[in-house]
Amino acid sequence: MIRILLAEDDDAMRTYLARALEKAGYSVVAVDRGTAALPLLEVERFDLLLSDIVMPEMDGIELAQRCADLSPTTRVMFITGFAAVTLRENRHTPQAKMLSKPFHLKDLVMEVERIFEEEAMASHR
Repeated sequence: MIRILLAEDDDAMRTYLARALEKAGYSVVAVDRGTAALPLLEVERFDLLLSDIVMPEMDGIELAQRCADLSPTTRVMFITGFAAVTLRENRHTPQAKMLSKPFHLKDLVMEVERIFEEEAMASHR
């Protein structure tokens, strides 16, 4: 089963996203901030880090950078209402998909499925 680490500081959004992903057949561990996600990345294996960009203590971009060091095979996808945040040139952003809020849950599930379909096709070449 594909495991997703969800980092989203908005309680309602985090619950909403986790439920939708679990209903679609994914195993989801949800945390409310990047600093809560780091210890999990150190000891558990996740297939995808799904992170908001704007969060307290550690933003999603820094979390993705740390994830790339701790778990290089974990894919990254950002969800954000502040797409311009990612455009700051002085920050290296790991290769990641971006989904801007507001979005429909079926769009989120389709994007997650697409990430793993692309990976499966690449491994069969």
